[in-house]
Amino acid sequence: MVFSPMRIPREDVRATGWTPVCAYADLLPERGVCALVGRSQIALFRTFEGRLFAVGNHDPFSGAQVLSRGIVGTRAGEPTVASPMHKQVFSLATGVCMDDPSAAVPTYPVRVAHGTVEVGVG
Repeated sequence: MVFSPMRIPREDVRATGWTPVCAYADLLPERGVCALVGRSQIALFRTFEGRLFAVGNHDPFSGAQVLSRGIVGTRAGEPTVASPMHKQVFSLATGVCMDDPSAAVPTYPVRVAHGTVEVGVG
């Protein structure tokens, strides 16, 4: 699969507060992709049910930008991603580490507008 980030004038992003990232159809269910939104790496996920989640790509345990390559699943009915480095599991809904609640990754609002996935900025 070839992932093509959207190109949009910077003034349009500031006016709406949303950054277009990719086409919804480009996101494969249960697979993550990484997008640069502003200066932040964001990990985007689409579940089999079609729900979208956006969390920070930085794994606080390893220090690597790898969560977009993690294993997507569920724990107690909550959508999750397990870090590919040390396998800590993070809630895609809240960002909290389910193995160590003292750690968390940021979450971001995400939506689909006219078939394009957009992430809320700042």
